[in-house]
Amino acid sequence: MPLYETVLIARNDVSQQQVEAIADGIATVLEAESGSIKKREYWGLRTLAYRIKKNRKGHYMLLGLDATPAAIKEIERQLSLNEDVLRVLMLRVDEIDEAPSVILSRKGDERERGFRCPKPAGRFESGRGNSGGQRRNYDDREEFRARNEREEQQRNNAGAPASSEAE
Repeated sequence: MPLYETVLIARNDVSQQQVEAIADGIATVLEAESGSIKKREYWGLRTLAYRIKKNRKGHYMLLGLDATPAAIKEIERQLSLNEDVLRVLMLRVDEIDEAPSVILSRKGDERERGFRCPKPAGRFESGRGNSGGQRRNYDDREEFRARNEREEQQRNNAGAPASSEAE
């Protein structure tokens, strides 16, 4: 049987269990047509690039299906009638990758990255927060002042006599 990958977006006001129930409904249709779900990933509640039916967020789910074309037509029909489903994309693929998708692996990377570095001062100041329309220097930012103070303390500690530590 041909293999398909399906990504569906459900409304944000339904729960994760209801999205799983939609996937279970797809599984029952496939079992009746002698097909199966090979891969199932819940990607979570994510922000949409643009509004879809007045929704700004949606629950994303990826399904890897092994099904006949007739079963796929029936699944598309049922998902188009379901009011909780905003969008569906079905693609025929040569094989279904068993490894976690890029979306799930990227979620783990975002947690590990953390704080990178302070942002450089912008070319133009907005005028908010500075008095009298004066522009702030690049070194006036709090991160740079703290770094400079630390460097001064390290220089002072390195130049201090060794006898002060013995006391």
